[in-house]
Amino acid sequence: MSSSMSDSEDISEFGSIVERITKGEVPMKNIERELICPVCKELFTHPLILPCQHSVCHKCVKELLLLGHEDSFTDAGSESSTPGSPRSRGASPSTERLDRLLRSGSGTPSGWKRNSLTPRITTFPCPGCQHDIDLGERGISGLFRNFTLETIVERYRQAARAAVAIMCNLCKPPIQEATKSCLDCKASYCNECFKVHHPWGTPKAQHEYVGPTTNFRPKVLMCPEHEMEKVNMYCEVCRRPVCHLCKLGGSHANHKVTSMSSAYKILKEKLSKSIHYLISKEDQVKKQISDLNVLINETKENGDKATQEANQHFEKLFNILEERKTEMLRSIEETKKSRLENLQSQMDEYMGMLENSGLVGYAQEVLKETDQSCFVQTAKQLHTRIQKATESLKTFHPAADSSFDEFSLNISKEEDLLRELSFDGVPSVPVIDQSQSRVYNEGLICWLPCEDMSPTDHYILEYKKLDAEAETFWQTTDKVYGNSKVVCDLDPNSMYSFRVKSCRKSVYGPYSQEVVFHTPPAPVFSFLFDEKCGFNPERLLLSKNRESVESVAGLTLLLGAERIQMGSYICLDYIIGDTGITRGKHFWSFHVEPHSYLIKVGVASDTKLQEWFHHPRDTSSPRYDHDSGHDSGSEESCYDPSQPFTLITLGMGKLIIPKGSSTPTDYNNRVLPMPYHIGICLDYEKGKVYFYDAENMVCLYERQVDCTGTMYPAFGLMGSGKVHINEFITTKCLVYSE
Repeated sequence: MSSSMSDSEDISEFGSIVERITKGEVPMKNIERELICPVCKELFTHPLILPCQHSVCHKCVKELLLLGHEDSFTDAGSESSTPGSPRSRGASPSTERLDRLLRSGSGTPSGWKRNSLTPRITTFPCPGCQHDIDLGERGISGLFRNFTLETIVERYRQAARAAVAIMCNLCKPPIQEATKSCLDCKASYCNECFKVHHPWGTPKAQHEYVGPTTNFRPKVLMCPEHEMEKVNMYCEVCRRPVCHLCKLGGSHANHKVTSMSSAYKILKEKLSKSIHYLISKEDQVKKQISDLNVLINETKENGDKATQEANQHFEKLFNILEERKTEMLRSIEETKKSRLENLQSQMDEYMGMLENSGLVGYAQEVLKETDQSCFVQTAKQLHTRIQKATESLKTFHPAADSSFDEFSLNISKEEDLLRELSFDGVPSVPVIDQSQSRVYNEGLICWLPCEDMSPTDHYILEYKKLDAEAETFWQTTDKVYGNSKVVCDLDPNSMYSFRVKSCRKSVYGPYSQEVVFHTPPAPVFSFLFDEKCGFNPERLLLSKNRESVESVAGLTLLLGAERIQMGSYICLDYIIGDTGITRGKHFWSFHVEPHSYLIKVGVASDTKLQEWFHHPRDTSSPRYDHDSGHDSGSEESCYDPSQPFTLITLGMGKLIIPKGSSTPTDYNNRVLPMPYHIGICLDYEKGKVYFYDAENMVCLYERQVDCTGTMYPAFGLMGSGKVHINEFITTKCLVYSE
């Protein structure tokens, strides 16, 4: 009884939705979309819950498993539907028989085992998410029916079809309309029949009844693996209800489970919060729907435009080919005609050399002339012709060539070009990877390959400087055959926008989303950590390439802790860059690990560094520490503008602005989230140092510093901590040029 009441509470919130449907406040198609089986595309009928939590009609699961083979499980219950269902117009069969067949081997042919309902193939892709679903040995019988979804589908049908009347199952003609349904008897009754079959004072009077329905769900959800056990726990690993036998020795023995009431409370609270969040974002959803409608219209227009342009391009190609074809055929025909005429003329000439024919016959007739003067007059020109004919016999050359090789076309290059025309679709859009990209005096822009994973011929990177006062234009790099590109000669303290597109078979995809980077305010200063000057190898670990340093708590720190009294602490271990600055304006950046306890970063002069390194103190009172911040007067002297060093404190994911700065000095304004990349800019001539959020190139703090000597990048570490110097683009350029 309590379980049924809980189930009723589960769907109570949907009752208001159904009421809104009947009033026309909610479009039915919006609700129906959630109640459609992904296989048959119709309203769910006896849906089963797959391991991936998607639901599919029982009949559809069978069809996915059987793959065209006959199955002994041919119970009509899998085809059942309620009145008004678009899947069936027949009478509603017994769902009790369906549950009984799902949980037992009854009704199967003799000689079959209990799990013979399951075909040999028990794996299939989920129609909803396409993940492979393995039902195991139990097959369909190991799946839960989604009774909540069944109830919602039925209530939706009743609301959508103006509540089709459900008739009494026991009335004699004329049959009356049912007024209630008994969940124990699994039948619907009119008022008179209900009184007759549920008389007062009998056990049937205690049966549970609801409003008229044809969907009789069990009062208690039973375990599909242990048919006689109720489910009373929820497996958090498999995300499904289980019974105590499943937990004790079944497939969920080593899984984490919670009580059903706890899972119910947690899941209902999560669902309620999610629903409330979506409702609160209704305006945002409407705006995005509007944006999608715009995109749909643009897609239609651009698709039609692309089709029109493609037709035009191919028409141009066809016209050019047709012109060339006509010209070539005409040239071939003219050449053919000319050569035939020459050959025919030559053949006629040779025919004349035959006896009693042509030239020879004419010469024979001339020889009969007896008048000497007349003979000489004619014979001279005839003799010349005879001599030419004789010479032609000795060196026979056809008057024309029968070959037409000069008209043979080599179109292999053109064929390759035509084959490069891609009809496989436009390449997808690459994504610029901001976490891997770096922009300093030069920019290293990295991007992720196209999502479709198809091979890309090359990429094109474009960039332009953003200037509010002047119009700028996109600059295009050469073809890029990898997933990164170095861009040189960027102006300092400027903003640049980058975008990239891919090309496959001469077809370019759309541009990626533009990404904006801010260049540093000064040229990059390259250095490595100095392993000689003041470096303490007992408490600092330096990487082989000297680009990172880590502070570790060793035995020295442990022994020193014996001497620590109240109000004292271990001093910082300093390390500096191996290159100093004596002029100009320079910028460098680095990354501090978020777990670091205390790290100070900044600049210091060579004279101050000698003082720190030549007068170390294992333990010191804060009153005597140069950067303690206590009321000994050290704070004020530490931040004197004439000081030869400036440091800020980082640690525990925070960046602390020193006291005495121009910014407000209250704690909340001085403590900022630690940026992922921190930049420092030193202007030697002006004697100023700037601290930046290097990700967005935002100045967090600036201060005067005495630059009378050589200034070095300085780092102080205490406790657990690690600093990485950012790899600069110039180094990457050398790698790429190899």
